[in-house]
Amino acid sequence: MLFRKLGILTIITIYLLVLAGGIVRSTSSGMGCPDWPKCFGMLIPPTDVSQLPHNYQEIYAEKLHGEVEFNATKTWIEYANRLLGAFTGIVVFATFIASIFYYFKKDRVIVYLSFLGVILIGANGVLGKYVVDSFLKPGVVTLHMLLAVLVVFVLLYAIARAWSEVISVETISQKSTLNLVLVLTLVLSTSQVLLGTQVREAIDRVVANPLFGYNRNTWIEQMGLPFLIHRSYSLVILALHVYLIWLLKKNIQREGLTYKFMVALLAIVIIEIISGIIMAYFGVPAYIQPIHLTLAILSLGIQFIVYLLINAERVFKASKS
Repeated sequence: MLFRKLGILTIITIYLLVLAGGIVRSTSSGMGCPDWPKCFGMLIPPTDVSQLPHNYQEIYAEKLHGEVEFNATKTWIEYANRLLGAFTGIVVFATFIASIFYYFKKDRVIVYLSFLGVILIGANGVLGKYVVDSFLKPGVVTLHMLLAVLVVFVLLYAIARAWSEVISVETISQKSTLNLVLVLTLVLSTSQVLLGTQVREAIDRVVANPLFGYNRNTWIEQMGLPFLIHRSYSLVILALHVYLIWLLKKNIQREGLTYKFMVALLAIVIIEIISGIIMAYFGVPAYIQPIHLTLAILSLGIQFIVYLLINAERVFKASKS
């Protein structure tokens, strides 16, 4: 069915957008385009400083707090991020239109959720403009990311309702205990993501320091408490996931779809921790930072899917074939 295929494409593009946002942040390309929606006043950004007005530094000095130096690579990284954001918006809207055709009479919750996804992705686009206008204000950047997570949750629920017509979920006992541990894991994992944003902001402050910013190998030791908490907290998150998979295996009659998602989730958490170790001991490589962020958001999405599957009889009860 078209809606289900579009739904999967939507989730993939949103996660690619999270990855692109991470690349923008790790390469300090957030102000590669100092205006929005255009870039240096152009629909297609320049590739060389010669394409800009001779007084471009004066034009954008106030917006960039005087830090005006054209960098074609950073400009095009930010521009590609914007293009992917626009494409994501189109895919989300197409998913909403498809939901009307397939589910308006059969399961309107899917239609409502798809429409909410359109509203939220649009709101995040507007917030993206404010991110630029606020010169990457830390709290605004964090809100921008959290809104993306909310979009993922909303659309995952809509898409999961559609797929519930064609999938079967294993019988699970002790759901109340599983739900309690899973919700706790989801809350703590979200808190860990927020701690990660604090670490990222600490990195930004270190980078801005002329004494340490040039040497990546000194960044970690300069970050202080936010990093120490974030690092130690990861072990709690890992322990919770190990306990969850043990608890799930203990309370299922066969290893079906829910168990497979849980195994995948544990693997992602382990890889995410490894990526964090690489950043901590190898000078915070720029290419690892967006992967670390994307894995964190991906783990939240899979946690939410596992919750939906465990409670399939209740959360999908209105979905009809």
